[in-house]
Amino acid sequence: MEVGTTVPCIEIGTIIRSLGCCPSEGELHDLIAEVEEEEPTGYIRYEKFLPVMTEVLLERRYRPIPEDTLLRAFEVLDPSKRGFLTKEELIEYMTEEGEPFSQEEMEEMLSAAVDPESNCIHYKDYIAMMVVDES
Repeated sequence: MEVGTTVPCIEIGTIIRSLGCCPSEGELHDLIAEVEEEEPTGYIRYEKFLPVMTEVLLERRYRPIPEDTLLRAFEVLDPSKRGFLTKEELIEYMTEEGEPFSQEEMEEMLSAAVDPESNCIHYKDYIAMMVVDES
C-alpha cells in the first residue's frame, strides 16, 4: 500500500481477526484509540496502523482460546450434555452474559455455527471448524 492510504475504523476488527488474532471488543476499542488521529475521522492511516499491528503479531497478543477451554465453556452452557445448543439459547448467552456480542458479530457467528436443518449449534463441530492451528 502506498503512503497516505487509510483504512476505515469499522474494518480494523475484521483485518485483525483475519490475521488470527481474537481481541475482545474492549481490546479492539483500545487498539483503535491507539492508532486513531487526535481528531477521529473514521479512518486510520496505514502508516500508523502498520507498526502497532506488527507489534501485536510479534507479541502474539490476542491469541485464540485453546480448543479444550472452548469445549468446557460450551459444556457449561449445556448441563444436560446434549452436545448442542439451540440457536435461541446461544443468542441469549451471547447477548446477555459477559461482554455482549454486537449484532454484526452475532449474525456472523450464527451464520457459521447454526446447522440450518436442526437450527442448533453442534458445538464440537463448530469448535473444530474455528480453531486456529498454532503450529
